[in-house]
Amino acid sequence: MKRYQYLILTALLTGSLLPSNAQTWTNLFDGKTLTGWKQATGKATYTVANGEIIGTTVANSPNSFLVTEKEYGDFILELDIKVNSTETNSGVQTRSHYDPSGNNGAGKVYGRQVEVDPSDRKWSGGIYDEGRRDWLYPLELNAKAKPAFKVGEWNHYRIECFGNSIKTWVNGIAAAYMADTIDSKGFIGLQVHGISNEGQAGKKIYFKNIKIQTANLKPAPFPQGIYVVNYVSNQLTDYEKKDGWRLLFDGKTNAGWIGANMATFPTKPNGWVIRDGTMTILGSAGGEAANVGDIITREEFSAFDLSFEFKMSTGANSGVKYFVTLNEDTKGSAIGLEYQVLDDKVHPDAKLGRNGDRTLASLYDLIPSNKPERFIRPIGAWNTGRIIVYPNNHVEHYLNGVKVLEYERGSKEFKDLVAISKFVVWKNFGEAKQGHLLLQDHGFEVNYRSIKLKPLHD
Repeated sequence: MKRYQYLILTALLTGSLLPSNAQTWTNLFDGKTLTGWKQATGKATYTVANGEIIGTTVANSPNSFLVTEKEYGDFILELDIKVNSTETNSGVQTRSHYDPSGNNGAGKVYGRQVEVDPSDRKWSGGIYDEGRRDWLYPLELNAKAKPAFKVGEWNHYRIECFGNSIKTWVNGIAAAYMADTIDSKGFIGLQVHGISNEGQAGKKIYFKNIKIQTANLKPAPFPQGIYVVNYVSNQLTDYEKKDGWRLLFDGKTNAGWIGANMATFPTKPNGWVIRDGTMTILGSAGGEAANVGDIITREEFSAFDLSFEFKMSTGANSGVKYFVTLNEDTKGSAIGLEYQVLDDKVHPDAKLGRNGDRTLASLYDLIPSNKPERFIRPIGAWNTGRIIVYPNNHVEHYLNGVKVLEYERGSKEFKDLVAISKFVVWKNFGEAKQGHLLLQDHGFEVNYRSIKLKPLHD
């Protein structure tokens, strides 16, 4: 008996009886010093007091970063953050990097940043790509999480980086979810945003209870119904599949698509081609449906959440149409509500219509999109469009994660707009119960990929 008790005591002391999947935390901040951290860029000061790291803004300084000396791959990171002023900004770098030659030799930190945003915009928990791609997950994509962050109070952040995914929580509220294709490891950093206004100098950002797990990782439950920014082309995450999303283009074939007013997919040379994971309409001198014409989904849809990526050539014109019935007698492109795809700077259509209602991401010839310039990706880069049609006929357009317009399909306001548009000649335009989705051939090369849809129900 004594020998048995001795063996149990020995096992407990050595940990051999602990569960093999036990989670252990490592403190990244000892509460007293900045051991394990170093300042990478900027002039903001980082000090320690009362078990807190305190970052203080300095006038005429670029973004400042206090970063870990170690790099991390898969991890769960938790920390508490407090910001007392709405005039400053911060963030937590994940799997990030340092380029000593960046910013003309002053050095540059780049990589994904989980936002700390006390402004009225309320994008705390969103994901920004510091020094590289700009916004990846604006919190317009999950507006329910915007109130989670509290100015002047301690806010608890949880960040999970597993494989190619990153998930964020603020005060227990799920904020952002994205799947990326770059940065499998890198350092963790605490940002103090640069300022140029002397009046903003001396603003403080507080960090404490910074801890990390790197082994035996167990993800926290993430509620369904949150949009995923997925940069892995033509693929869905397991979460998206469970949430009801499905691909409308598999990246390899034309399955599910046919030519408008045709029984098959158009095969005329120099028309629609599938190559390198894209559905591409080749250029043909700018004529509307003059080469092979539009393509539509075989299926029809009513209420849905549609997401797609597109890449334009210089001067391009195309569009994604919805509620296409093919009942109208038309010459050229089939009729439907249209999310405009256009090179606003070159194509003349951008200057036609009323108040810019033929520009990129607008509801063509009806409602102009309100899009900040920074959220328009350049020609030759991929943009992400999104159209949500709710069961109550409320409709929203997004461009690169930002909502650019909304309207009520079939409302008096909608009918009034139709009455002064080119669509007035079609009775009850845009009010069909259901319809096809359409990719437009307007004679310019435009590429589409990652076309995915989630049906919406009451």
